[in-house]
Amino acid sequence: MAGPAARRRGPGCGSLLLLLPALLESWAACQAPPVPAAESPPGGTELGVERRFVPESCPRAVRPGDFVRYHYLGAFPDGTRFDSSYDRGSTFNVFVGKGQLIAGMDKALVGMCVNERRFVKIPPKLAYGSEGVPGVIPPNAVLHFDVLLIDLWNSEDEVQVQTYFKPEKCPRTVQVSDFVRYHYNGTFLDGTLFDSSHNRMRTYDTYVGIGWLIPGMDQGLLGMCVGEKRIITIPPFLAYGEEGDGKEIPGQASLVFDVVLLDLHNPKDGIVIENQVVPESCERRSQTGDFLRYHYNGTLLDGTLFDSSYSRNHTYDTYVGKGYVIAGMDEGLLGVCTGEKRRIIIPPHLGYGEEGRGKIPGSAVLVFDIHVVDFHNPSDSVGITVNYRPSNCTVLSKKGDYLKYHYNASLLDGTLLDSTHSLGKTYNIVLGSGQVVVGMDMGLQDMCVGERRTVVIPPHLGYGEDGVEGEVPGSAVLVFDIELLELVSGLPEGYMFVWNGEVSPNLFEEIDQNHDGEVLLEEFSEYIQAQVDSGKGKLAPGFDFEKIVKNMFTNQDRDGNGKVTAEEFKLKDQEAKEEHDEL
Repeated sequence: MAGPAARRRGPGCGSLLLLLPALLESWAACQAPPVPAAESPPGGTELGVERRFVPESCPRAVRPGDFVRYHYLGAFPDGTRFDSSYDRGSTFNVFVGKGQLIAGMDKALVGMCVNERRFVKIPPKLAYGSEGVPGVIPPNAVLHFDVLLIDLWNSEDEVQVQTYFKPEKCPRTVQVSDFVRYHYNGTFLDGTLFDSSHNRMRTYDTYVGIGWLIPGMDQGLLGMCVGEKRIITIPPFLAYGEEGDGKEIPGQASLVFDVVLLDLHNPKDGIVIENQVVPESCERRSQTGDFLRYHYNGTLLDGTLFDSSYSRNHTYDTYVGKGYVIAGMDEGLLGVCTGEKRRIIIPPHLGYGEEGRGKIPGSAVLVFDIHVVDFHNPSDSVGITVNYRPSNCTVLSKKGDYLKYHYNASLLDGTLLDSTHSLGKTYNIVLGSGQVVVGMDMGLQDMCVGERRTVVIPPHLGYGEDGVEGEVPGSAVLVFDIELLELVSGLPEGYMFVWNGEVSPNLFEEIDQNHDGEVLLEEFSEYIQAQVDSGKGKLAPGFDFEKIVKNMFTNQDRDGNGKVTAEEFKLKDQEAKEEHDEL
């Protein structure tokens, strides 16, 4: 621990080598050039200290027993330089007040702050006295030192932690064996930056308390909250010690880390579910195998948004419990109600692991704020709830009936899709004819006029995975509030026209009005219209007259020549069972 201000321990070349190793390059093998003659300081014997720069902040000052690192310029009163730490590119490192320095320097350093600069005049009696250092320091030499203090610590120091920001909510703090992700700026005590994770644009990710970090950082990170910012000051014996790190950090350097904690988990963690909004009515909760549609915002623990279904204006649709999503989400989506909002916190080993994905860094804890829009199971059928049924409910709707009804259509979360009330007219269909989705055909069965019911239709009985662009989302469960206003009984299955009375035995001749033995479509149409108008016959309700008649005519026109002959003409009961839509 010697230097140009070291205490002289004895005469001779050997002592000089021990006392002034910094001068070896200039005075190799004790062949030093001559030095200027000594001058007596003003007053002759007193130590002179001039504080040329004192920093505004001085949390601690040098005391006897402290270890210091400082830069200096050493010169004689005439300005001739005899030594400089700057020329060597390294600070001078030494204990103060333990006799490792000349007496004047031991005194001059006491009370200094880091980054303080002092100009020191040391008289001979507090330096090398009447003997000097042969070939280097003349007898009775006054020495001038321009000193800049770089570092300061004591062997009794501990890690210092100063928290300058702490979030209001701190549900969990860093414990031994936790895995953390944090950003930092690393400086020396004088503020010189030696490293920064911000510059690399990547967090530092590590376990705490198991020896992966220098001891001081292992201690300094304990008790931190996510989002907390603290300054951790580490003495060298809890950092890189006498050797430094061989690169940026010199030996015996105190280190200052400005740290912000971004993430925290333990390998033993499971998911955490925080229920935010649970609907009062929850008739059913999600189970393995259900198909869910939900919205979400995905953030990191520090609040950084990495994804959002809202920004895409489209729900995320998936099966639950079958490995279609990350393990933590598979677990977190079980047991939810339609309309529920919950927060799911997922540790990385149940998320995207050490590698991360896209905007998600490796080893990141994920926070999903989800809103369940709907869910169903592929085995679900139509759900029917009768809200009102008239007392005189004798005629029930069946396949083939012509129905007029009002409805409000919405999603499970209450979003209105469509309403006949807003259009001012009913919706009219022939039940079971494929004019509506399968689920609605099922939901309208066995209904009487005046009845009101709620029909819930799963997507595989509704509009499926594709939905209706701009109207019905894909894989959406639909809710219809229905009121049946009118019912016209249909014809027996397979019939488009029936007689209300006896059928004329000369039916073909009646249709063939010009008696040419052939019936054209126009003749056929006029005859059917006349039977319907007179009440003798009835067409299947809800269908277009021309289409029905043309269909009936085509079935009678066996050879397809546009004419029906007496040989071709047959009544329904004369047809094979598989044939339909005949007279």
